[in-house]
Amino acid sequence: MLSLDAGGIVVVALLLAIYVRAVRVLGRRGYRVPRGQQIAWYVGVALIAAGLLGPLDHLAKTLLTAHMAQHLLIADLAAPFLLAGARTPVLYFIPPKSLLVKLARRRRLRAAFRFVRRPLVALPLFVVILYTWHFAFAFQAALRHGWVHALQHESFLLGALLVWWPAIEPMRRPMPGELWKGGYIFAARMLSMFLGMAFIVSRHPAYSWYADKGRTHGLSPLSDQQLAGGLMLSVDIIVMVAALAYFFWQAALTEDREQAKRAATVAG
Repeated sequence: MLSLDAGGIVVVALLLAIYVRAVRVLGRRGYRVPRGQQIAWYVGVALIAAGLLGPLDHLAKTLLTAHMAQHLLIADLAAPFLLAGARTPVLYFIPPKSLLVKLARRRRLRAAFRFVRRPLVALPLFVVILYTWHFAFAFQAALRHGWVHALQHESFLLGALLVWWPAIEPMRRPMPGELWKGGYIFAARMLSMFLGMAFIVSRHPAYSWYADKGRTHGLSPLSDQQLAGGLMLSVDIIVMVAALAYFFWQAALTEDREQAKRAATVAG
């Protein structure tokens, strides 16, 4: 059953519109955005749409597993695709020009953004956002109030974008090396996995909201919670393995290019 939540429809439509506009503006200026980069953005938007407009949005009220799946789609899985799709010069054409100019003139804002996207800052911020929202008072407030739920989703996506930013480098200002990125994402996913493991090993339901609601789907509160934790753990493992493989591959390509340059220098 599809969800026709107005907020979700607006978010998905806006993400599509601003990207199409950016691609067209760049096209008129003679720059063609690579197809793979465009696909990455649309995959990210599709994942968000699946979380906000798919059946998970309805099931999230009665199943913790569905709620966790929704969060994983919106943040953990969508964020790296959005950043890959937004790599410069696209990044500078996504916001309206007037807004971009205003932001560029605010030195303190630029300095703050440079600070929070540092790996040793982005990672703790991601962890704080993730764990804070999973305390019972915050998680259940999101279930009771629509605006809190929207804030929760925005926070998760923001935290995921921050933690992935140093590794994907959408501004194309690479930090030296590739292998550290694998370790960095490994650390981020491990810290997230601890939360999933806590749900699995706990012998008491974490959220009273789901006390009896899961029984309509044939699940006890504890079984639902353990499935949710298992889902979190599985996604973290998949993302971690994929990231490690990708960054090791990138490191090998970089080494090959450097060796070719050295060989050309010696020969020439």
